[in-house]
Amino acid sequence: MTTPPNLHPEPPSPDADAPPRIAQACAAATGHFDELRGAINSGAAGARLTGAWAQFFAHMEAGDAAGLDQHFASLQRQIRDNGVTYNVYADTEGPQRPWSLDLFPLIVDVPDWQHIEAGVQQRVRLLDAVMADIYGPQQLLTSGLLPPALVHGHPGYLRPMAGVQPAGGVHLHVAAFDLARGPDGNWWVVGQRCQAPSGLGYLLENRLAVSRQFPQAFQALKVQRLASTYRALMDSLKTASPAGAQAHIALLTPGPYNETYFEHAYLARYLGLTLVEGSDLLVRDERLFLKTLRGLVPVHGLLKRVDDQYLDPLELRPDSTLGVPGLLQAIRAGNVLVANTPGSAFLESPALLGFLPAIAQSLLGEPLALPSLPTWWCGERSAMEEALPLLAERTIKPTYPGSSIHPSFDAMLGHTLSQSALDRLAGRIVRQSEEHTVQAYIPLSQMPTWHRQADAADAAMVARSVMLRVFAVSDGRNAQGQPQWRVLPGGLARVAGASADIAAMQRGGSSADVWALTQGEVDTTSLLPTTLTPAVLAQRKRLVTSRAAENLYWLGRYTERADNTIRLARLALECLGGEDQSSPPLLDWLSQLAQLNTLVLPGVPSAVQARRVFERSLIANLASPEGATSVGFNMRALKGAAATVRERLSQEHWNIILRAEEDIFQRCAQLTAQGDYAPQQALRILKDASDHLAAITGAQTDRMTRDDGWRLLSIGRHVERLNFLAAALDLSFDTGAVDTDGGFEALLGLFDSTITFHGQYQQSRDVAALIDLLVLDRDNPRSLAWVAHTLRGRLAKLAQSPTQDACAMSQLVPAPDDWDLAGLCDTPSDGPVMPALRALLQLIKSAAYTVSESISATYFTHSGETKQSVGT
Repeated sequence: MTTPPNLHPEPPSPDADAPPRIAQACAAATGHFDELRGAINSGAAGARLTGAWAQFFAHMEAGDAAGLDQHFASLQRQIRDNGVTYNVYADTEGPQRPWSLDLFPLIVDVPDWQHIEAGVQQRVRLLDAVMADIYGPQQLLTSGLLPPALVHGHPGYLRPMAGVQPAGGVHLHVAAFDLARGPDGNWWVVGQRCQAPSGLGYLLENRLAVSRQFPQAFQALKVQRLASTYRALMDSLKTASPAGAQAHIALLTPGPYNETYFEHAYLARYLGLTLVEGSDLLVRDERLFLKTLRGLVPVHGLLKRVDDQYLDPLELRPDSTLGVPGLLQAIRAGNVLVANTPGSAFLESPALLGFLPAIAQSLLGEPLALPSLPTWWCGERSAMEEALPLLAERTIKPTYPGSSIHPSFDAMLGHTLSQSALDRLAGRIVRQSEEHTVQAYIPLSQMPTWHRQADAADAAMVARSVMLRVFAVSDGRNAQGQPQWRVLPGGLARVAGASADIAAMQRGGSSADVWALTQGEVDTTSLLPTTLTPAVLAQRKRLVTSRAAENLYWLGRYTERADNTIRLARLALECLGGEDQSSPPLLDWLSQLAQLNTLVLPGVPSAVQARRVFERSLIANLASPEGATSVGFNMRALKGAAATVRERLSQEHWNIILRAEEDIFQRCAQLTAQGDYAPQQALRILKDASDHLAAITGAQTDRMTRDDGWRLLSIGRHVERLNFLAAALDLSFDTGAVDTDGGFEALLGLFDSTITFHGQYQQSRDVAALIDLLVLDRDNPRSLAWVAHTLRGRLAKLAQSPTQDACAMSQLVPAPDDWDLAGLCDTPSDGPVMPALRALLQLIKSAAYTVSESISATYFTHSGETKQSVGT
């Protein structure tokens, strides 16, 4: 049995398996604590690895450079395949930035972790008590232990929450602490996050990814598991909520354009929470409800990832579109639990750290077990005067980071500033003293990372500065009825870049998994759901929010629209270079269809007038973001709709959507940059895009649950298909293209029915046969009858109507049972061609529009009158 490592392990014996030479060559910079060796790097060579790191390398499957490089490539591929992203600045039109994860974990041995765990538990207990006092009796302010200016002047202090006792009696359900190990090997608290701390989802993905690379080392080192802590958090939230164990808890996200949206969706799926945005919720009678297709569903708790100031536009920021009007009143009434309770942002000020030792003695009657770095708030004159002469040796931070009403800036390291810069900074501190906090600087400890250049031969193990974020979560109450917290064993390590000593993802840093070791048995608890009653199970199966439903509907429409434009663009380019390129009816039909579907910009000469100009314009606009809504526009719109409902899509489904959108824009940009607008290259791009769309539609058809959300997705596709095909067929009669050989074949190609038609009718050009297949054939999924019948059925199912004819919305779609081939093909001797067919096509186009408006009013806007749907 493997012996757990000690805080100061004995060096391995000479006979022990030696760690890889590549690890021995990796050393921390002089003056930094070396995590590999468990001591400060004094510059002496040959120091031994700690017991834990020696065990890690001993159980690692491949320890040479080539093997580690393969592990690193596998890790990056897994992050990419899993779609793990973090966007410093969310770009709705650019590619998402992959999450950065280092190959090696940060290993925290048993004594160190026990010390961290005890210190973090004490600190979250202290911060909860501070918040209870500040929003209660405010004895800390009256006794002078906290300056009133620091609290009341902080934009994170919310006066509407004064005197409020939160549901469950706990203010902080999730808190994060940023720790750094100094050169002496001791851990110091550098900062704390209480408002909406990020990382709980990313560290799960880090654990899964890294443990799969080193499974033997993970088992041998007895790394503590994470699931039981997440389960304790969920049990605690439900128990503290007004509805108890059967409470409905949701995760409130700012939306898909937030930099950490991947984490929100991932965490909601892992914890079994409903992922909601502010627009999904409303408050009635001081209670919170979720807007779903089936009406309002009570919400008893929110795990929020929205900053406090955006939570309620009625009482906080009036310009916020991320919150819920009336939410604070529902909280004050005790009808909803919000984790964390709004108003905790002032606890995140670095200035607070300097006052916590005295506060701990006052509130807890004990000293802090885990010390903070010495901190001076310059709002106190004595502290400012003490800090100013030492700026070159300190870190300077904003007192109110991220504030919109106070000056904010990035943290600065004094030793990196010139003397003139320090002088200017000192002057600014004197003028704006309250806005500046000075903190002691320590060189961060350094851990091994795998650094890979473009050339694999340059890959090497190098030491990088690291900071540890540890999370504490609520864990119910103890036997005395006092709230208690549990520390997540491990955390999220943030690794600095090559030339930085500030470990921040926003500054190009990376992350690492954290292995907290244990001496006892590893807890193998899994995150299994608690027992749900049949009523709750039935309710959860119905939960499709109106926002998600609308985005699923438009996901279906843009999927079909992208498929239609790809098919039309391919058909146009093939015809322009084919045998019938001189047929005026065919060229006129293609030109009008291209303009109707905005594949070309208004004013472009038709193919009849200038065939090559039309062709060049069509190719140039395939992925143009300006004016034309061609293939690229629809692919990007498809991705945008999918991003808002990402938690409902499989990872494979999402990945193919990303690849399809990226591929069409990259290749079209290369094509147009060449300046020749080659039709054959464009056709290859469109063929590959069509293959991507086939995979996307396959995932929608075969890999999504048939709930109301999926029905709306399907309805969106069928509404779009019905309108497109009816318009194309109608226009073929207007232009006369249907009466030409080339137009007849092109129409079959556009309906994707060429093989079926020739299999039944060989080389016939009979228009009646064409109408039979494209309009009436119930076995052809692209015939108007099939689409209309399926659409009527989906609408009836959505409305929970027993039959199509009993559903008012289904009746908006013409019933195929009433269509007759002889009647549709009848042409009076002295009248227009096939008037019944033309009238039906007009009716179908009108029905598609009417159904879309009715769906919007009924399920999305919940209005009695017809309003335009988003995205039309």
